[in-house]
Amino acid sequence: MELAYWIVGAIAGLILLLALDFKIGRKLHLDQVNKKYFPIRNSNLDIFTHGPELFADYFDELRQAKHHIHILFYIVKNDTFSKEFLSILQTKAKEGVEVRLMVDWVGATLSRKAIRQLRESGAEFAFSRKPSLPFLFYSSQVRNHRKITIIDGKTGYTGGFNVGKEYIDLQKKLSPWRDYHLKVTGEGVQDLQTEFLLDWKMASRINLLQNKIYFPDLEKGRIRQQFVPSEGQMLEDILFNLIQKAEKSIFIGTPYFIPSRRIFNELLRCMEKGVKLKLLVPFKADHILVKEASYPYLRVMVKHGAEIHQYQKGFYHAKVMVIDDKICDIGTANFDQRSMFLNLELNCLIYDQAFISKVNSILRQDLLDSESINQHELNGFNPFRSMKERAARTVAYFL
Repeated sequence: MELAYWIVGAIAGLILLLALDFKIGRKLHLDQVNKKYFPIRNSNLDIFTHGPELFADYFDELRQAKHHIHILFYIVKNDTFSKEFLSILQTKAKEGVEVRLMVDWVGATLSRKAIRQLRESGAEFAFSRKPSLPFLFYSSQVRNHRKITIIDGKTGYTGGFNVGKEYIDLQKKLSPWRDYHLKVTGEGVQDLQTEFLLDWKMASRINLLQNKIYFPDLEKGRIRQQFVPSEGQMLEDILFNLIQKAEKSIFIGTPYFIPSRRIFNELLRCMEKGVKLKLLVPFKADHILVKEASYPYLRVMVKHGAEIHQYQKGFYHAKVMVIDDKICDIGTANFDQRSMFLNLELNCLIYDQAFISKVNSILRQDLLDSESINQHELNGFNPFRSMKERAARTVAYFL
């Protein structure tokens, strides 16, 4: 019995220490966050929704690089497709092109051998967001979820895709993978470059921001857009301000719908004033409990008149929001509490009617490949799902 008390006490003490670590670490982090907003730029944008087409274009651009390649991914897997990606970087580094690859410390699964070979080729490598003392637990939860590529300071990419075989439809369970990724030329590339170099400075302690060679003169493009980086609580403010602007319609596509209470209440308020809300979420799940964590929110949404659609043709991983067909948000951030309060994210706000019309065409196709879900299905008796929902509720912040 005495041993049991010791065990319970030890567990309680550990939970208390983790809670204090998280609370104090988060407060200090938020105090240090530099809330910056890039200006509205004029750029050219292309959108990719299918991995094989994206990476065919992406690899071709990498092979044509003349001066530098700067890359940040949340995930680079240790598989055959990732080896092809790394092989291109090694080849370019041997040709004399400056190559910098940064990956998230938790998200990436690159082997030590792969990293060593990359460095031996002349490329530079860094892990982003390594856990650190004294707030080890909190720092382990703050992930760099951005995906940024800049080639010669003139061509950029950002969006939802990472590097691994599932992203080119080679993992049967999640195939085909549906995602949205932007290719950028024109003025906006300088902001992708700035954000990469800020993250590189944080990870490597090397400041390249004043080097003008990475910021060539750029021509104006046709599309008005704005890159919005976020961390801590900034994303919640950004989403709240966008949702507040809605007068007629809101479309949200996300792999994980676990909103904050503030965002959830604002969506309900919008529906009460007549705004039509459509949600597109995956039918399949790629992580444990994320689907169950969304059900309590979806039930209330349906009850208040929202349309909920579950994507059936593979796995839906896109991150998109369209407000009144006037503002479109595409980026790296999921519509969940982890992206809102923990991760480093990067979204692109688009103010161009022609491009938004193109996005709407993609969304209409995705809806055709989806099935609507109603109140009866969400409330149907399912004791196993109910048990998972209760578990998800306790850890929703970290999913």
